[in-house]
Amino acid sequence: MKLYIGNKNYSSWSMRPWVLMRQTGIEFEEVPMRFDGFEPESQFKRALAKVTPAGRVPVLVDGDLVVWDTLAIAEYLAETRPTLGLWPRSGHARARARSVCAEMHSGFGALREHYPMNIESRLPEIGQRVLETRPEVRSDLDRIVQMWGELLRVHGGPMLFGDFSIADAYFAPVCMRFRTYAPPLPEPVAAYVERVAALPAVKAWIDGALAERDFRPFEEPYRTSR
Repeated sequence: MKLYIGNKNYSSWSMRPWVLMRQTGIEFEEVPMRFDGFEPESQFKRALAKVTPAGRVPVLVDGDLVVWDTLAIAEYLAETRPTLGLWPRSGHARARARSVCAEMHSGFGALREHYPMNIESRLPEIGQRVLETRPEVRSDLDRIVQMWGELLRVHGGPMLFGDFSIADAYFAPVCMRFRTYAPPLPEPVAAYVERVAALPAVKAWIDGALAERDFRPFEEPYRTSR
């Protein structure tokens, strides 16, 4: 299998399946697609058009099958590798895990916009300013804190549903955002963020992001240089 991904420092969508596959031992070839812009004539878009008409990463290629969209990739991996337990084994927990992943997939737009993933940066002042001026970001943050706190309490940790699952891979980029912008978090949630960051696959992704040293101005609303 091949997994096409964008820049590790910025591409939150790419991070999800990469971490899921790496953490659970699914072998794949990584195909980096460097961001140089998202206009139709950009090299990124032209190269990706040869793989999928969707024009976005991540993309999973398994033989002659092309799967795009992070949820579709996660579901395909779960269906083709049922013994790995990528979703929680309990039916009720599985339904809940799918619900929170779908909520992340379609929601939290304010958090995405104003706390873009930027792993190499530490921007606590920006994080605080955003919370003071953007009530919609505060609302997103409060919902995530409530969600994670409840799941950790119900399932006992260390991950959201006890053992590592698709849900943890799905929220790993949010953990990266929290490390960058340092919003105030209750201790159980802050501890979960650090446990996710310490997962071998997440640590490997972070190391890759730090090694890129590839400043992309169009991905940087808060900085003009590295």
